[in-house]
Amino acid sequence: MAKIFFISLGCDKNRIDAEIMARRLLDAGHEVVPGPDGADCAVINTCGFIESAKKEAIDNIFDMVREKESGTLRAVVVTGCLAQRYGQELSELIPETDAVVGLCKNADIVEVVERTLAGERVIAGGPAQELAVEGERALSTPPHYAYLKIAEGCSNHCTYCAIPKIRGPFRSRPMQNILAEARALAAQGVRELILIAQDTTDYGRDLADGSSLAALLRELDRIEELWKIRVLYAYPDRIDDELIRTMAACGKVAKYLDIPLQHANREVLKRMARFGDSEKLLALIGKLRAAMPQITLRSTFIVGFPGETEEQFLELCEFLKKARLDRAGCFPFSCEEGTAAEKLQPQLDEQTKLRRAEQFELVQSGVLAEKRQAQIGQEYEVICDGFDFDRELFACRGEADAPEIDTNIWLPAEADLMPGELYRVRIVEADAYDLYGELI
Repeated sequence: MAKIFFISLGCDKNRIDAEIMARRLLDAGHEVVPGPDGADCAVINTCGFIESAKKEAIDNIFDMVREKESGTLRAVVVTGCLAQRYGQELSELIPETDAVVGLCKNADIVEVVERTLAGERVIAGGPAQELAVEGERALSTPPHYAYLKIAEGCSNHCTYCAIPKIRGPFRSRPMQNILAEARALAAQGVRELILIAQDTTDYGRDLADGSSLAALLRELDRIEELWKIRVLYAYPDRIDDELIRTMAACGKVAKYLDIPLQHANREVLKRMARFGDSEKLLALIGKLRAAMPQITLRSTFIVGFPGETEEQFLELCEFLKKARLDRAGCFPFSCEEGTAAEKLQPQLDEQTKLRRAEQFELVQSGVLAEKRQAQIGQEYEVICDGFDFDRELFACRGEADAPEIDTNIWLPAEADLMPGELYRVRIVEADAYDLYGELI
């Protein structure tokens, strides 16, 4: 038996890959431990999406290599998107690693770890389609919520994105398998399910049985033990009337939608191979709010895309003021090799991209501040995520808040809450990001 320490970087889809690998190791008789001290092997499940994610992955790999050199670890194994994308180059760049295996080899994690601990070096890759879409998991989230991957890969081919090359084409899971996993999670105490895929709204289009995201939500809504079902990564051009009606009608489906809009200018979106323009996107937002007046809308944007003019960027800022999104973040454009956007001209300088990102955040922070102040005095049902010992407050979330990425509603220690339980609270104070409440 070996003790294995996991570091999983990047998105929640990557987290699920790590949970499946951890379960395989546990089933083989190994132990998964919370830190490198006392561990035999570290598995770094990397992200390779944009430059900052690559840097974070490399930094973590070097951290674990240093732990190995100090005698804390016996082996360092690198998996995930960065290993899938740059396997051979990565193994040559950091020869101190004991294994560099693409995500297509996740199913072989037990063999990989055991071979490295026996003194072998393992370098392996293969087609992304070989990545297992599903499997038993060792949950890394608190017991009351879990991410649920409904598909793998992507077939959208946005010009800035390398994900289709890394993870392969879009592959939906059979609905009966998703529902079986959801029921099993609910039976073990999970009260909130967060549905994820590279594009959740594309779910079922590759299946012959008529499956769709709307149909899946209607079935999940019947699971009695669940509190909320939350949808992330919804593409705007696939949010149709059936999905909107379903979200409005299903009581357990959170009135919350994460829609990566990426921009608002027609020409920039066209160069991105994305949908719409300011007018169409505002119309979609209006339709969602008409059907669900309390809906929370979250989005992400890219600034400094090749050829983005100052006027096009200012149009995006005006869009933010009109759309009044509840959550909106942005990324300065990251030029990824092998993507169509790599060849687009003109490429903007880093200073311009960073300036626009700062200006974007300034505009959106003004929108957010107004929304925060309007919530003072409002009452919400919340779920308690646990006690934060640094802040000495209980961290809670409402229907409007996805875990780890959105607002917390903080309650005082004397509230004496239980993680995973539901409470009614009144908001008494707000700051730039979070809300503070009292127990009703």
